[in-house]
Amino acid sequence: MLTKERRPDFRILERWATSVLLEAGAIHECEKHGWAKDRTDPHARAEAIRIARDEPLPGLSPKEAVAAVRAVLDAVGDTCPEC
Repeated sequence: MLTKERRPDFRILERWATSVLLEAGAIHECEKHGWAKDRTDPHARAEAIRIARDEPLPGLSPKEAVAAVRAVLDAVGDTCPEC
């Protein structure tokens, strides 16, 4: 019997990408409301991309992992929507 590796659920993928961005310092949380905010730090972004490429979520290729991190980063603004 062959087993096929399952692709991660999109919510898991988004949480993983967010954690990579937080770890690299590319995003941070609004102190008052908890929304993710972009730090606009090119070095931190490059580090997040490197982490995604070198340590992709199981079930993803490095290219897919980088795309997921970029998608989350593109969705995050530099201001909190509630502030």
